Amino acid sequence: MSGDFEREWRGQSMALAERSVEMRLNGAPGGPSAPGASGGFASTPAEKTAAANTIETELQPHTKAATEQADESTNTAIKGFEGWDTAPGLKKVADTWDKQVAVLMGRLGSEKSALRGASGLFVRNDIGLGNQFRPIGQSKLNVL
Repeated sequence: MSGDFEREWRGQSMALAERSVEMRLNGAPGGPSAPGASGGFASTPAEKTAAANTIETELQPHTKAATEQADESTNTAIKGFEGWDTAPGLKKVADTWDKQVAVLMGRLGSEKSALRGASGLFVRNDIGLGNQFRPIGQSKLNVL
């Protein structure tokens, strides 16, 4: 029995070792992409601005309008079930809904701000790094 287990274990180990690179967690198909290359996470400042504008002009107003409509319908249902055990249940659901919507609206606002601030952050970071390396470049010029 011990021999069967060892053979099976070795077979499993060899099968794992032979798996392709795509299955490994320490890499990605195609290797790393160059800076500025189009990838899944990269976007231009214009795309970030467009996404922030979509959040502001589409997602936030439509979410608010849908929430208000749902609140009206729920409040009508709560009044209709007044005196029944259903009314407090609906009230609890409505309160939970309102909390979730508040979290969503806060998240949309945060994402919008982050998108608008990302380009400026990268520019300030680049300028800061350039300022840190500038004395090194100037000292080499002084030597020449």
